Amino acid sequence: MHEGNAAVTQLYGEPFDSGLALAEQHQLAADLTAACAVYEQLLTLAESVEDSPDVQFLRAHLLANIASVRLTATDLVAAEDAVERSRALLDGIASAPMGPRGRQLWLEMTLRTLLARADLLRRTGRLDEALACLDEAALRLPEFDDPEGLRTSELGLNRVHLLIERGEWGAAEELASALLSTTPATAVETIPRLLIALGLICASTGRFDPAEDYFARAEDALRATGDTGELQSLLAHRAYTAMLRGDFDLAEQLFAEASAFFERQRQYGDLAVCEQARAFLAGRRGDSTGADDLTAASLSRFEQLGASIAAADTMLLGAQHAYDRGDITEMQRLAQEARDVYQAREVHERCAQVDLMLARTLEDNLNRTDHGDHERTSVDNALSLALPAALALEAARYGFATAHARSQWLELADDAMRLVFRLAVRRQDQGLLFELVEHRCAGASLALHRTPSAPPPSPDGDAGASGETGETGETGETGETGETGETGESVSVFPSAAMKAYGHADDPTTLGGVAADAAASAGLRVAPPPRVRMSQESGRVALQEYIAAAEFRYHRRIVDEEEVPFWITDDLTSRPVVQVRLADAGDLFITWTWAGGARGFGTGHGPAEEVDRAVRALAAALPGPGAAAEGMRQAFASGAMTDPRTEHALARELAEVVWPEGLTAQIRQVSARAGRPLVRIQPSPRVAQVPWELLAVDAESDVRLIDLADVVTTAPTSLRRPDPGPYPRPALDAGVHRDPAASPDTDTDTVVLVLDPRIPGFRADSPLGSVLGPPGSDPELLAFVQSRLDAGAVVPSVATPAEAFRRTDLDRDWLSGALRKGARRLMYVGHVSGAPVEGGQSEDGTLHLCCGPGTAGLAETVRTHRPLSAKDLLLGTLPLRADGEPGARIWPAPPRVALIGCESGGDLRFAESFGLAMAMLHNGAELVTATRWVLPTSFAFHRLAGLPESVRPLSAAVVAVDNAHEDQDPVGRLGRWQREQLDHWRSDGRIEHSPLLWAAMTCIVV
Repeated sequence: MHEGNAAVTQLYGEPFDSGLALAEQHQLAADLTAACAVYEQLLTLAESVEDSPDVQFLRAHLLANIASVRLTATDLVAAEDAVERSRALLDGIASAPMGPRGRQLWLEMTLRTLLARADLLRRTGRLDEALACLDEAALRLPEFDDPEGLRTSELGLNRVHLLIERGEWGAAEELASALLSTTPATAVETIPRLLIALGLICASTGRFDPAEDYFARAEDALRATGDTGELQSLLAHRAYTAMLRGDFDLAEQLFAEASAFFERQRQYGDLAVCEQARAFLAGRRGDSTGADDLTAASLSRFEQLGASIAAADTMLLGAQHAYDRGDITEMQRLAQEARDVYQAREVHERCAQVDLMLARTLEDNLNRTDHGDHERTSVDNALSLALPAALALEAARYGFATAHARSQWLELADDAMRLVFRLAVRRQDQGLLFELVEHRCAGASLALHRTPSAPPPSPDGDAGASGETGETGETGETGETGETGETGESVSVFPSAAMKAYGHADDPTTLGGVAADAAASAGLRVAPPPRVRMSQESGRVALQEYIAAAEFRYHRRIVDEEEVPFWITDDLTSRPVVQVRLADAGDLFITWTWAGGARGFGTGHGPAEEVDRAVRALAAALPGPGAAAEGMRQAFASGAMTDPRTEHALARELAEVVWPEGLTAQIRQVSARAGRPLVRIQPSPRVAQVPWELLAVDAESDVRLIDLADVVTTAPTSLRRPDPGPYPRPALDAGVHRDPAASPDTDTDTVVLVLDPRIPGFRADSPLGSVLGPPGSDPELLAFVQSRLDAGAVVPSVATPAEAFRRTDLDRDWLSGALRKGARRLMYVGHVSGAPVEGGQSEDGTLHLCCGPGTAGLAETVRTHRPLSAKDLLLGTLPLRADGEPGARIWPAPPRVALIGCESGGDLRFAESFGLAMAMLHNGAELVTATRWVLPTSFAFHRLAGLPESVRPLSAAVVAVDNAHEDQDPVGRLGRWQREQLDHWRSDGRIEHSPLLWAAMTCIVV
């Protein structure tokens, strides 16, 4: 190769240069047959030329182009032949003399060939070999002069495709996003393909609107380059998205259009994909003959192409069709053949898909036929398949960088877990139900650093998971369980890419360099929950045999190595306590366990439709989170909370579906023997706004739960910190577990007061204006501040009580300094902006201090103000600078924290609870008093309910919370105040005693 070959497309001479240009035009026009014919003619001519390194390089170039066309046409056999011949020619001239420019041309063609070979290997299911090929290309890349990063982006795109094939959705999304932000605009082929990859990732994980946005951007880029063929492939991707969204008519239309194009262009692999999807759609509309024909055609094409994984996907679809027509033997044969392929190719997520399909068919068969004495065995078999697969599918979310992506993924994964709960109910296995709820309620752990997705080394052989779980170690009365009704729905399976959910055991997806840096700030990372130890004596871990089976079968870490007891009861000896946990799995499942001198446990569940109806009724009674003024107006004008009769009806409706009567009976019995018990409740996201204190638990009288017991909300067990770790809090060991009834125990007597701070850019009468009114105008609030001044140190230092309100100097830096010096309490009264539940990111909840727009932080500015987010409190400055500190070091929380603002305790409405209240617990607080919904201010009572200005309900609530936090038993003290309000409400029904305000308050502990 000579130095003069500055550009391959210009210096081969005629007819090669013009022939290459013509073939490229054919490729852009999607005329692959014509493009391949031109390349073949040029190759024949090149092979007739006298042999030399330059001629061999020309042949290698032409063969690489032929391989590219054959890959596009999904002629994988011919593509592999062309790739191997091109690589052999390049290897043959590797040691030939060549100048620096010639070496660069050789490297470029070698990289092209390696990437094409990796693509080919990926399509034929040889994923490990594809990864090795990409690794070889990565080793070559530093030697290649790639100033614009074009080949780097191509290599990255291929890694994205391999990650998608592996099912590592989170890593694929991170890498694709990072590449998109760094790929130069000149990479006109790579950019639209990155956009398409991101669209497929979003569509496959339930985020359809972002998917369509990516597809639209890709379409614009493809039209700009005139790439007709890729535009048709994009059409098929949109059809796939429509099918996942449930728009089957549109999917049919788009798949039919794409199929016609692929058949004309002889792109049989793409045609087979369309036929596979159309078979699924035909089956849905009852066309069994059409479904079978399309399945057979798709399978035949995939087998001819050597696309083993895609062929297995079609086998799986055929297995479903066989089951639908009653051919169980054929269903089992096809499913097992598909699973054998997946196992051989180490595509573990597809193995899980087969297991879930078999479990669903078993359940469906149980619903249709009487299994008699064999029913228990059939249910056991279904559980042994479904539960490990469901655990692995659920755990796949930990690979995503953002809570939004994880929440959307859980919507897909929850279907498998609902199957598991139905089977457990069918087996009437109370121990298993108990452990399922414990595992679901353990919660994700905050991960400040990456956590390996692969499990620890597995034991020899598959872990068994077919037997019953052990008991929890407690004995006593049992709760109410019931059979789930038959769904009446036929089992439906499509080999969706979204089921690819499990990482590779060797973890080949570690990001590095620019991609890793860009991904680091993508969102709040979480890790699997801790192992939940159910019994100190036996050492049993919740679902231990199923977890072992899942980690062994699917190579996915299910739980963290850390182990925590499902409940710490060592210091709960002074009074009877019951821990209640609730989990959403279609129906609402409830478990409870007694301690503190009382013994017993139980389970129960509320039917999904009834729970949803009651929760909707509650939501209609509360101020809406949208247009705040209108939502508050509706709550006062027509909400059930503002009239004693409608409020009692709502409280009774809620109690009937979310609270077991058997538990109420136990509370009465325990109370008669041992005094008022403490009820610790960890709600599920669906019922997190339920005012448990208010539940009318007696059908014959107006007895509320708070009449019978004190009530406290508990956080997920993953928030427990067995030791302070690297984030010590001054004057308090954050790892010490204390009963919240114990008195404060710190080295400082300081109380930090943040009372209605003035927010930059917002007038007192604006949406983020004053919540307590003009400073000095409320005698009750002034007396409360004076009492704190009289009792000890108060920060900020003030000469008069009025100076504590509407200050302009209470920003995040000031708060950090105050908390680092040590405090026993923090009370915040002001604006809180909750994160939208549908977004899934509880860490986006913010409280509003006096921070200006120049303040460094992780929340977006609002006018001339930057709020302090829960993400700030958790991550601190780690994402902002190399020497950053975690939030627990910057804002160490005192033992008791009050956050009196709109929905400041809304964390538990999210699948991942990392909002403001949980951030305070994570940073060291032992008890946080927060609110379940948007709070009405005293001004709202005056304006919307006609209450005299001299009556200030919010001020009374602030004082009540302050008194509770000064008490040895803050939960009991707050409960007494709430009972007083309830008594007034029942006796006179005056609006200032409405539960709309006081029932929003709850104490949260770990």
